Amino acid sequence: MRFQLDADLPVPPEDLWPRLLVWEDQARWLKDATWVRVRSAHREGIGTRIDVKTLLFGVPAFAEPMEVIGWEPPRRLVMRHGKFVKGTGEWLLERPPGGGDGLSRFTWTEDISLNVPVIGGLAVRIYARFMRHLMRGSLENLRRFLAEGAVE
Repeated sequence: MRFQLDADLPVPPEDLWPRLLVWEDQARWLKDATWVRVRSAHREGIGTRIDVKTLLFGVPAFAEPMEVIGWEPPRRLVMRHGKFVKGTGEWLLERPPGGGDGLSRFTWTEDISLNVPVIGGLAVRIYARFMRHLMRGSLENLRRFLAEGAVE
């Protein structure tokens, strides 16, 4: 199932990129993460691996391994989900239509399925409404943190 949301954020792409990639800080604005840890020897580029302790309906559930499979600074990051969730997540940073010198258009796309035998497709459809809520809330959190200077 594919989910996509975008938001205009108060930071230009070249300044937003390094802020987003302070991996451990992502748990401060991602609504479904309690912590993020880098588990590869390097922190940037293709092959960077992280674990994200994921909340499922607000309850800490599992550590989801993820790996960077697309890296185009300061424009595009693609992560592959690797355990319970299968598929990819992409963050695309662009200038908003019409310019917007101090802004970024942040487009977040998740193309996922759940690795649940037999009922995986049904489970992701049930989870879809909650997923959209999480993504919207995460983008609002990110906007607030950036405005307050909390993500550095």
